[in-house]
Amino acid sequence: MRLLANAKLTWTLEVTGRRPDGLHELRSEMCSLDLADTLLVDESGDYLEVEGAGEDVSTGDDNLVRRALELVNRRAGVRLSKVIPSGGGLGGGSADAAAILRWAGCHDLDTALRLGSDVPFCLAGGRALVEGVGERVSPLEDVERTVTLLLPSWRIGTADVYRAFDEGHRSLGSVNDLEVAACAVEPRLGELLGWARSRYDDVRLAGSGSTVFIVGDVRADEDVPDFVGSLRWMVSRTTPRTG
Repeated sequence: MRLLANAKLTWTLEVTGRRPDGLHELRSEMCSLDLADTLLVDESGDYLEVEGAGEDVSTGDDNLVRRALELVNRRAGVRLSKVIPSGGGLGGGSADAAAILRWAGCHDLDTALRLGSDVPFCLAGGRALVEGVGERVSPLEDVERTVTLLLPSWRIGTADVYRAFDEGHRSLGSVNDLEVAACAVEPRLGELLGWARSRYDDVRLAGSGSTVFIVGDVRADEDVPDFVGSLRWMVSRTTPRTG
């Protein structure tokens, strides 16, 4: 069986509080992209193989596909073809886990939350307002949007960004409350955002990074500063469907 796991794009992100257990509560608009991993599921097998852009993805017990299978008490062989870059803030692992939950007939958001804060939205898909620690997903009217993703070769640790946020690196008047914190963790991100904003009208950070996106279809600019390093450009569109 062939499954699609659509990337998620965090369009806006507001940190609304912090719980006693240390988790941050958010209010975010998220949407699914047509950028998607593919999972080939063999119901008679018992293996996990990863190919494509997932060279650095673990296939051990911590892999979200394995954890999703265990959560729904199912066994299967899975060949995962990665297109969504790992560690870029586009929810690739969460999308893969959500695809397994749908395959197993599980559509419960509370169950999905046990795998991670992005999994409930990835399970629902489309466009939604996501609140709390990811458990409240309120569908919104679909809006067709085109974005150009800027994908640097370096990654930013989500936990490091939230730590910087708690230390006072907070955005003011931004559509993403984590932008200043992410730039504090990785100064090259601030340089990339500044360079892109000098050329394009609407440039945003995807979640806690490291992906930056431009609203609209933009041709790749070859005049990328040396500090950015390797930078991939990818045009993607929002989709109302997941899987």
